[in-house]
Amino acid sequence: MTPPAEPAKALAPGVVPPDTVDLDGFHLRRPTSEDAQALHAAVKASFAELHPWMPWCTEPVELASQQGFIERSETGWSAQTTFNWLIVDAGDHLIGTIGLMDRIGPGGLEIGYWLRTDATGRGVMTRATARVTDIALSLPGVERVEIHCDAANVRSAAIPRRLGYRLDREAHTEPEAPGESGLNQHWITP
Repeated sequence: MTPPAEPAKALAPGVVPPDTVDLDGFHLRRPTSEDAQALHAAVKASFAELHPWMPWCTEPVELASQQGFIERSETGWSAQTTFNWLIVDAGDHLIGTIGLMDRIGPGGLEIGYWLRTDATGRGVMTRATARVTDIALSLPGVERVEIHCDAANVRSAAIPRRLGYRLDREAHTEPEAPGESGLNQHWITP
């Protein structure tokens, strides 16, 4: 029996986005093991807002979970399958994460994100997502970027809508987090 073929990667070997990205008033940077405590604190501070939408955000919020995220981020970056950045404000406080994931097939990358509750409402995530979209589309072989979110997560869906993404399709899925309706929206760059 022949083993199944591995799916084609979105990026050519050796192609990676920048390690850091400077934006007005904040920046994106790759996480390091020293960030685990700050990441843990940010998740705990935003648990009520993250838990309904993020299957990984469960009680109790364990430091080991954020340490695992950082380790998977490093492995994914090396393998060119996941590119995660921390969102850090001008005071060097960790306020969220954003990442590109190679899980939607050849020619495409998916963006995932979350922002600390006390950092919302200032356009940070919209600006970070716009910049990461531009970075992704500038990479050789990337023709489209997608954002997936549950239809009930209106705050998350507002970002691709604001940036001119179009709603490509909706798919019924089994809810994975308590707030999910089971209707997954797939937003795609125009």
